[in-house]
Amino acid sequence: MSLKLCVLASGSSGNCTFIGTETTRILIDAGLSARKTTERLAEIGERVEDISAICVSHEHGDHISGIRVLQKTHGIPVYANGGTLDAILRDSKQAGLDCRRFTTGSPFTIGDLTVEPFSVPHDAYEPVGFVLRAGTFSIGVVTDLGVVTNLVREKLRKCHAVVIEANHDEELLHEAPRPWSLKQRIRGNQGHLSNRAAATLMAEIAGDGLQHLFLAHLSSDCNSPRHARATFETLLAEAGHTHVTVRLTGADGVSDQLVLEG
Repeated sequence: MSLKLCVLASGSSGNCTFIGTETTRILIDAGLSARKTTERLAEIGERVEDISAICVSHEHGDHISGIRVLQKTHGIPVYANGGTLDAILRDSKQAGLDCRRFTTGSPFTIGDLTVEPFSVPHDAYEPVGFVLRAGTFSIGVVTDLGVVTNLVREKLRKCHAVVIEANHDEELLHEAPRPWSLKQRIRGNQGHLSNRAAATLMAEIAGDGLQHLFLAHLSSDCNSPRHARATFETLLAEAGHTHVTVRLTGADGVSDQLVLEG
């Protein structure tokens, strides 16, 4: 059994993560256009026609903008919880969307993948992160949350790879020419994690099993790849976790591909 991970895009302009086994391939969110999603899947040797499902973390546009065309063109089912589905279907642009409802906190299966959605704090109706399992491997995906909770710690603790939000550097956010109200929202418990907050989380819970971190949702003006990577690598090293590889993601292209095998 192998488990493949690639972040096709991450950032305020669109978020989409590919996770697949030999027989099941899913997307976590679909915030790119259908065309771009198809192109980026092709870059990693995958076909949009083979996608089994799209699992939606929450209803914000940078996570769902491609779902309607992807489903209309390729018949891909969309999975989301009740709060997210209600929010999506309020939008007339999503009329006729074929949605399958899951319950937050209750695992479900898509092919040979087990999907475990769990609650996260963010300014959406019912936002979730996911842990995905196949065979002995597990991957955590948490791209939008304002504060670390004990539930988040518990769900990510035993993952072999994690896609984690590293939205902003605290000093760069403070200096950015943004409205104070927006800065407060980003910093708030329903907003986005800073590099330090996310890195502190991973340094606290990383064990021998965690091998790979993908840093997601980096702000284009309140963060930089250099700041994000340096913060994570420093805090992980201080905690004795030098075995963890830190990888970057972005809006303009696909991330490194990771294949867990065994």
